[in-house]
Amino acid sequence: MTVTAINPANGYPLPPEPDLTPADVIARAEAIAPTLVARQAEVEERTYYAADVHEAFSKAGFYRILVPRRYGGYEFGVDTFFQVVRTLARGCPSTGWMYCLGAVHAVFAATVFPERVQEEIFSGGDFIAPSTVLPCGTAERHPDGGWVVDGTWGYCSGAPYATHFIGHTLVAPEEGDEPEVLLFVVSSDQFRRLDDWGRQLGLKGSGSHSLVIDNAHVPDDQTLPIHQSQYQVTQDTPGVRLHINPQYGGGPVSFAFLEAAFLAVGIAQGALDEYEHLMRTRTTMYPPIVSRAADPDFQRWYGEATGKLATAEAAVAGTVSRWQDLCAEGPQAFTAEQDWRIATMCREVIRLSWAAVEQHVFPTAGSSAVTRGQRIERVWRDLSTLQSHAGIAVAMNTMVNRELAKARFGLEDHH
Repeated sequence: MTVTAINPANGYPLPPEPDLTPADVIARAEAIAPTLVARQAEVEERTYYAADVHEAFSKAGFYRILVPRRYGGYEFGVDTFFQVVRTLARGCPSTGWMYCLGAVHAVFAATVFPERVQEEIFSGGDFIAPSTVLPCGTAERHPDGGWVVDGTWGYCSGAPYATHFIGHTLVAPEEGDEPEVLLFVVSSDQFRRLDDWGRQLGLKGSGSHSLVIDNAHVPDDQTLPIHQSQYQVTQDTPGVRLHINPQYGGGPVSFAFLEAAFLAVGIAQGALDEYEHLMRTRTTMYPPIVSRAADPDFQRWYGEATGKLATAEAAVAGTVSRWQDLCAEGPQAFTAEQDWRIATMCREVIRLSWAAVEQHVFPTAGSSAVTRGQRIERVWRDLSTLQSHAGIAVAMNTMVNRELAKARFGLEDHH
């Protein structure tokens, strides 16, 4: 979608709906989410959400929520964005995941890249940029000072409708040296998507295909000689200076874990929605035969799951507020310790969400409710796959704890 209207006050492009509010986009997500429930099977079969859903998201302004105002975005808070994510994931986990991991990286791009690069990558208004943390492929210097990037990157959630890709690669080392990491951003005309997603246990419709880059030329200012997890914000960022908005100066590590936390809560809430439906429509198996809603055991299981999820929801809302408060306090406030501390909070949110489903909803819903294609069965598969994500299964349980302790006790190299 091309932005044409210009704000006469500052010369910047206007978004399609200049008067749109955060409440409006959240209400739109709440209206769309129920329509996604019945389409979960087709999303898994296709391996990504349909073109009409993509168009609905674009029309609703979802791909511009985090895009800076000066480029025709709405520049709403990350709390608004994550409420939309949680709501969509509640309707369809794969759709929520694909949307989130495609649109969320507008914050990182607006934080770290210089003005010239931002003017280019945000010129289309809608911004969908999958991002991966595993360095793949290679980068070699071009005679003009830029880079020639070549390789294949897997697990690029959001790939089917991507406008850009943010990835990591390895710079070809000098003889005897270790390769160095290079972060880069490229537009969709510089990569192609492979049809290689959908064989996983869950999140089959998350559009997490591989992207291939064949010897693309990448200007030097579209790269950073660092891994995303090592980016420090305590000395200010290009985004804060350019947009005068502290949101573009927050810790990237904790922000990445916030994505997973909100997705986990939304997905688990979808399971609880279905569990409540079963309680209202099914009876117990043993005498006295009564509605599950009237049975003391089902009441207890429902209460246990509800309590865990209500706590997770409150915790993740408090966590994102903490992230925003640190941004508002200024660059010096968002230390490595604070970044890792928020990551540990996100871990506990995910654990609570998984426990609600794995301990209470899934085992008591009944075998017919967890057969192939049933909503609770799909949520169990999706959350299981979320649990296997390297950032959650490995980083959250090992690196996050170590790095928090190192930062707290002043040990060197805490990133």
